[in-house]
Amino acid sequence: MFRSIWSDPHRRRWVGWAALAGAFVLVNFHRVSTAVLADTLASVFDTTGAQLGLLHSAFFYIYAPMQLFAGVLADRMGTRRVATVGSGVMGLGVLWFALSGSYVEGFLARVLIGLGGGVIYIATLRYCANWFRADEFATVTGLTLSASAVGGLLAATPLAVLVGSVGWRDGVFGVGVVGFLFTAGVFAFVRDSPEIAGLPSIEGAPKAAEQTLSEVLTGVRAVFAERETWIMGVMLFFATGMNFTVMGLWGVPYIVQAYGLSVPAASVYTLVGNAGLVVGSPVLGWLSDRLERRTGIILAAAVVYLAAYASIVALGTPPLWYVGVVFFSVMFLLGGFTLSYTVIKERHASERSGTATGTINGMAFLGAAVLPGVMGWVLDVFWTGETVAGSRVYTLVGYRVAFGVAAASGLIALVCAAWLHRRTR
Repeated sequence: MFRSIWSDPHRRRWVGWAALAGAFVLVNFHRVSTAVLADTLASVFDTTGAQLGLLHSAFFYIYAPMQLFAGVLADRMGTRRVATVGSGVMGLGVLWFALSGSYVEGFLARVLIGLGGGVIYIATLRYCANWFRADEFATVTGLTLSASAVGGLLAATPLAVLVGSVGWRDGVFGVGVVGFLFTAGVFAFVRDSPEIAGLPSIEGAPKAAEQTLSEVLTGVRAVFAERETWIMGVMLFFATGMNFTVMGLWGVPYIVQAYGLSVPAASVYTLVGNAGLVVGSPVLGWLSDRLERRTGIILAAAVVYLAAYASIVALGTPPLWYVGVVFFSVMFLLGGFTLSYTVIKERHASERSGTATGTINGMAFLGAAVLPGVMGWVLDVFWTGETVAGSRVYTLVGYRVAFGVAAASGLIALVCAAWLHRRTR
């Protein structure tokens, strides 16, 4: 049976995709794990809210610019080499973070995790562009993001339970060891294209072509010259960046302090949020391919996204079930925003797909690098002067203002979505 899978390109492609998706699960795990670890890290490293935001953002400071480089590298060198090296570097960073003895070490380790993890998503999209038909791309992109959301699920309640059982250092170290198993899987099972794997090409999928450096640079210039690139980039800066700020850092402390829950109990709500991405990305990707509509779905997602965050500002401390609904909704709707990757891929030649998707993905995660610190700075303004178990206590008004920043981000994303829809329909 394994031989039949290995020799059939339509079945073989899912083996490679599964290996890459497994590595991407860990990327998302590490970029949002600081939500559950927030109080522990604040105590261990003795941080302010802004410093904790910077520690969380250290991952994204390198992850964001790596998206463009990842696209160039994937177009130039292929998925297998880029993703294998990236996964290995990420694993080394995780081990260092688990052993770090100071804030500076922890910061630099998070940078190394972001450096390695920063190439995996775009390399995976490059793989999908070579192994799947154009009318399958939005669907498989949604499945890839759904797989990443599994990492968010694991970084919520399961991580809280693991940390409670063995401590945060041993828990994180163990996850780092698991990462090296996925690195081996990527090297063993991924091939850049059916032709390189010695298989017949898949009808409707573009032919793989290794580009010269000059061709790659020409592609970079073409991508940056398009106004739509910047519209989508700004939209993702605020939408994706704010979601990773809330789900990856401040969502759990908000619930702990506003509702008096324990960290494991509060993490259930970010778990529910990440479940939204698990469902939303494949559903909205499939719907987009089915209806052959892109920007209309993005615009509809932006409207509801803004309303969801604005409702938290208006209500302050709504019932907990409602907070769960909001967290689920904004992550579900992120699957609508990420149709931008399909939009920009369809605007450029297939050999530039890595560069094109990497460019706007870099802008998305630049938002994830900047916005946590902004929200942390806002919360520090409303610090009560008290600490509990080494963590700062903020006022409910402070959290309300912080979610006001989230609503403002949603408004900017909505304006960009409307502009994009108007220019491209």
